[in-house]
Amino acid sequence: MKFFIDTANLNEILEAQELGVLDGVTTNPSLMAKEGISGKDKVFSHYKSICNIVDDNVSAEVIATEYQDIIREGEELAEIDEKIVVKVPMIKDGVRAIKYFSEREIRTNCTLVFSAGQALLAAKAGATYMSPFIGRLDDVTYDGLKLIEQIRIIYDNYGYPTQILAASIRHTIHLIKSAEIGADVATCPLNVITGLLKHPLTDIGLEKFLADHRKVNS
Repeated sequence: MKFFIDTANLNEILEAQELGVLDGVTTNPSLMAKEGISGKDKVFSHYKSICNIVDDNVSAEVIATEYQDIIREGEELAEIDEKIVVKVPMIKDGVRAIKYFSEREIRTNCTLVFSAGQALLAAKAGATYMSPFIGRLDDVTYDGLKLIEQIRIIYDNYGYPTQILAASIRHTIHLIKSAEIGADVATCPLNVITGLLKHPLTDIGLEKFLADHRKVNS
């Protein structure tokens, strides 16, 4: 499973990269705004800064919602760096744009997916990644992990190469269950990734080892 970090904060991205398990970054306009980044030039410059930290897979989201504007903006984003993956919303013109990009070997991430039907359309159009938002589905009393199960079956049935990118992950159980189901990628905040490190028995065991070491070396 690939691990992406869902943030626009350079320090968090650097920390995850230094951990040695990071495969990419996802961002969106809300995350950019959270970091106080606005205006096309500053946003594009920030994407370049992210690309300079990570090895690959930096999802950069288009703001446009009409076909020609999505194409124009997506091509501009793809020019920033070869690591850029153009993030396109699951709307009619978005699906059309994904097909356009796929035919030109521009990688895409179809975002805001909430149903198996939407996931099927994304795969048919040739999306590189498809992002079901499991946490937001949980918020409206639908089992987000169940959706990933459905999509995994559909993609496996027909051999679609589109990768399932489990998004809106809120906690470590979301991540572990997504891995069990067979999601190709999980994108989540830094605290979810580092949360995998934690177990009380690890802490207890380490403390005992260190205490024993101190006894025999004091």
